[in-house]
Amino acid sequence: MLYFDTSFLVPLILIEPTSIRVQRFLGRQAAGELAISHWTRVEFSSLLARDVRMGVLTRKKALYADTQFETLVNESFIVLLPGAEDFELAKQYLQRYGTRLRAPDAFHLAIASNHRVSAIYTLDRALVSAGKKLRLPVQRGIRLR
Repeated sequence: MLYFDTSFLVPLILIEPTSIRVQRFLGRQAAGELAISHWTRVEFSSLLARDVRMGVLTRKKALYADTQFETLVNESFIVLLPGAEDFELAKQYLQRYGTRLRAPDAFHLAIASNHRVSAIYTLDRALVSAGKKLRLPVQRGIRLR
């Protein structure tokens, strides 16, 4: 199973410089192997809400993007339900102060780790660095320019 954090999936819905590379990468993956968590869904909606507050997106465009994201998730991803053990592991990761993890990222790593995924994909450089310090299979999956 392959786990994707929010940063990797945003370019599928909102046009970014990495959009085409992310689409190609996901298109090469085996069906039934793609996973996110319910936390990813919350984080995506939070990103849209922030963009509405900042005037980057209209409410209408944000709601449309959220609907597109939910459709993508329902059609292509296994959605992992976080449990108490994920919160506990995230807390342990945060206590590894040298990782410089933030709570949302620690939660992604904990969920993925507890579900024994074979890879964790993110476009967040800090999350890649923290994951490597924790000896987790975190990677970008695509080349950033």
